Amino acid sequence: MINYGIIGCGMMGREHIENITLLPQGRVAAVYDPVPDLAQSAATLAGTAEVCATLDDLIAHPEVEAFVIVSPNNLHVDQLRRIRDTRPLPVLCEKPLYTDPGDLELLQELKADYPAPIWVAMEYRYMPPIAALVQQAAHATGGISMLTIREHRFPFLPKIGNWNRFNANTGGTLVEKCCHFFDLMRLILDDEPVRVMASAGQTLNHRDESYEGRVPDVWDNGYVLLDFAGGARAMLELCMFAEGSKYQEEISAVGPKGKIEALVPGPGRFWPKALGAAPVPRLILSPRAPKGPVVSEVPVDPALLAAGDHNGSTFYQHQRFNAVLHGEGVPEVTLDDGMAAVRIGLAAQESALTGQAVEL
Repeated sequence: MINYGIIGCGMMGREHIENITLLPQGRVAAVYDPVPDLAQSAATLAGTAEVCATLDDLIAHPEVEAFVIVSPNNLHVDQLRRIRDTRPLPVLCEKPLYTDPGDLELLQELKADYPAPIWVAMEYRYMPPIAALVQQAAHATGGISMLTIREHRFPFLPKIGNWNRFNANTGGTLVEKCCHFFDLMRLILDDEPVRVMASAGQTLNHRDESYEGRVPDVWDNGYVLLDFAGGARAMLELCMFAEGSKYQEEISAVGPKGKIEALVPGPGRFWPKALGAAPVPRLILSPRAPKGPVVSEVPVDPALLAAGDHNGSTFYQHQRFNAVLHGEGVPEVTLDDGMAAVRIGLAAQESALTGQAVEL
C-alpha cells in the first residue's frame, strides 16, 4: 500500500483522491488546503485521511510516501522546491508544470538532482480513445503529415478565490488548458515543434465578471499552428463556449495511407439527462484504399467515469504512477515533457499577442 499526501483539495484534488482510492495499493493518508472546509471535505472523501494545518505539516507527515500537487498553477514550482528541500519523495504534479519562465532554472536542477520520480500529470494521454489513436496512428496513416486537435467545451469553471480567471495565476489559456494538447502533439508525432503561430482572444466568457475591481483576462478561443522538425504540421482549435457539442475533443491524424480519428465526449455530469445516455468515445479509421471508414466504440468503465471528468484517464495515470512507486518502470511524463508543453504554450501566447510567428 502506498500512502499519498494531497496538496490542494479543490475539484481536481477530489478527482485524484477518488481515483487513488480505486487503486488496490493506494490510500490517501493526509491532505492540505489553505481553505479548511475544502481540506476537511477531501479528508472525508478519502475516508481515513488526516487534515494537515500547513503545507509543512503535510510534507513532514510520517505516513506519506508520495505527494500529489493539485494546487493553483503558479504555486507548483515553489511547492516542488519546498518538497525538495525538506523531504524529496516521489511527486505527481498537475499540469501546467510552471507558468513563469524564471522557474526553469529550478526545474532543470530538479531534473538533474531530484532523488525520486517526478511525474507530470497529463491526463489526456490516458483517455482510452486517445491512447488507442496514439498506438495506431503511425500504422494507420503511414506516417503523419497533418495532426489536428479540436476542443469545443464549456467555459472555465469557478475556482476557489477565482484564481483561474487571471493570466497571472494560470500562465494564460494556451498554457493552462492547452499544454495538454501540445503534449499530445509531441507524443503522437514523436517530434519537436520548431515554429508556433497563434490567433486567440477573449470573445465571450467572463467579461461581465469583476473580482475586487479586476476583470478576468483569460482567453476563451483560439487557433494555434505548429511546424514540426520532421515536416509534419499540427493545429489546435479551442473554443470554450461550445458546450453544446456532442464530442468535446476530436483528434485527427492524416498521412499518405489514410486517416485516424478519436472522438471524446465531455464529462458525463454535464450531458443533458433528457437526451438519454451520454455519447460513447469512438475511434475511426479511414484508409485511402480501400475507401470506407471503420468506426469502433471505445467504452470506458462506468466506475472510472464516475470518479472524475477526464474519461477514466486519471485512474489509468495513477495506476501507472503507482507501479513506478513500486519500482516498476519510470515516469512516462517527465519534467522534460512538462517543460516542453509549457514552453509551446507560452510561445503561442506570445504569438497571439504580437501577431508574429515564434521560433522555438
